[in-house]
Amino acid sequence: MSTSLPATLTYGDGALLRAGRPHRVLAGSLHYFRVRPEQWADRLRRLAALGLNTVDTYVPWNFHERAEGDIRFDGPRDLARFARLAQEEGLDVVVRPGPYICAEWDNGGLPAWLTGTPGMRLRTSHGPFLEAVDRWFDELIPRVAELQAGRGGPVVAVQIENEYGSYGDDHGYVRHVRDALVARGVTELLYTADGPTPLMQDGGALPGELAAATFGSRPDRAAELLRSRRPGEPFFCAEFWNGWFDHWGEKHHIRSARNAAETVGEILDEGGSVSLYMAHGGTNFGLWAGANHDGGGIRPTVTSYDSDAPIAEHGALTPKFHALREKLAALDGAGAERAERPLPADPPLLAPRELPVTRHAALLDALRAAAEPVHAPLPLSFEELSLASGMALYEAEPLLPPGDHEVTVTGLHDRAQVFVDGTPAAVLDRESASFTAAGTGARVRLALLVENQGRINYGPLLGQGKGILGGVRVERRLVHGWTIRPLPLDEWTRQDTARAAAAAPPDGRAGFATATLSVDEPADTFVALPGFGKGFLWVNGTLLGRYWEIGPQTTLYLPGPLLRPGDNTLTVLELERLGERITLHDRPDLGPCEEYVETFD
Repeated sequence: MSTSLPATLTYGDGALLRAGRPHRVLAGSLHYFRVRPEQWADRLRRLAALGLNTVDTYVPWNFHERAEGDIRFDGPRDLARFARLAQEEGLDVVVRPGPYICAEWDNGGLPAWLTGTPGMRLRTSHGPFLEAVDRWFDELIPRVAELQAGRGGPVVAVQIENEYGSYGDDHGYVRHVRDALVARGVTELLYTADGPTPLMQDGGALPGELAAATFGSRPDRAAELLRSRRPGEPFFCAEFWNGWFDHWGEKHHIRSARNAAETVGEILDEGGSVSLYMAHGGTNFGLWAGANHDGGGIRPTVTSYDSDAPIAEHGALTPKFHALREKLAALDGAGAERAERPLPADPPLLAPRELPVTRHAALLDALRAAAEPVHAPLPLSFEELSLASGMALYEAEPLLPPGDHEVTVTGLHDRAQVFVDGTPAAVLDRESASFTAAGTGARVRLALLVENQGRINYGPLLGQGKGILGGVRVERRLVHGWTIRPLPLDEWTRQDTARAAAAAPPDGRAGFATATLSVDEPADTFVALPGFGKGFLWVNGTLLGRYWEIGPQTTLYLPGPLLRPGDNTLTVLELERLGERITLHDRPDLGPCEEYVETFD
């Protein structure tokens, strides 16, 4: 008969204890999936030098099980290696396995194959959803359990779901997640994390489990609320938003070092534990950036997840790092000891330079050559195409009578570039959008290049589909007879991009281009694409991410581990307008700044 191991973190009379002694969790969020694995140890060392004693990380289900049944924990998905590296730095680990994580991550971490299942009811007691979660947890949670402090590992706490009170009130579902963790071996501290309002705490908290709060301001109000509801529990800020994320087309959000440090001081003055969200933000590599929906339209998140964190996207120590370190050093005990650690030097950077580009295949010709066509009477959604991310090229040949005609696309998610007989005709970015096409009484070749700009990661539209979900009409008449080419850009190999780039001659407008970067010793750099419009950048076959001239960010962080001594190939897929050169910089440009502090009224 097995006996449950005692939890490392316990609490009573409003105090948090570690192995029976008074303790504060001084944590920072650092997501292994937003950092190159070669850099994990460096970033964890910087987090410890900040004066923190704990690192917390989400676990994105879709990152580990991109295709149903193909669950991976290797390479950049090696959660156990990340946790052991944290342990080597003397850090405890908090794991936040979801299954939903938000995190401005594509689909909130839920796999597209799951959310695209007809009739699926996400984050509820719906049987098929619970069964899928259980299968995932069968693989994940025993691995987490093996890393628990009671078994000699670094994991001291595990979060139950994630800010569920901002989404729903199906307590049967939240209990199921809690019970699933326990049944698979979790014996360390369990807790819920929700916003600091009665509505959110009512929806997400569970009796008998520590209720934590997530917020960016007014810690006294959060502490008062939690203590009024849970008088015997310690005050724990599970996410303190010391910065914020950015959407394309908005400004770069910052929070002053002084303001962030003062609010952390207020949390500590309340006797609280805290986790800095983010301590190090990292990067939404590939197409993993999520999106929000503000009621009026989709707001896709940028490639950088710098988040104005104390440890910058490339690992540099910022003024906020030093302000927070000073605040933590003022604490008695371990916080002060850790804040006296020697400071790591900023990572080396390549010298700035310009790289001329060579133009290759024109956009539509290249994409037609890159994928096998699928034929259907009506446009198929990305889910029907088993396409998690990327783009799809939809083509049909409607007959247009003489005169101008309104062409309407219904259920467009998210953005379409429209071509008529190969000529750009419109860019559509609303769910129901239209443009005018001129007819001559002949058939035209209508092409819509539809981009998934990131799956919604927060709110009631979580799991919404992508592609053309309605149809395309000429006036009142539906267009039938479609040829569709799925374009999973983040699954393309180096050979795939090279083949597409060589498929046709350039047209001087948009399509593929390459540049060669020669280095003696690889190091980090920041890549800008002046004169380019919107597209995607690969480095030696790895998709770095999206760029877009509307900003705010104008440089993409290129980690040194993606480079090798000698020649390196940068490949661009430009959707609108090719530039003449790529430039490398020795500092990031994340755009014009705007102070932002999240508050709950």
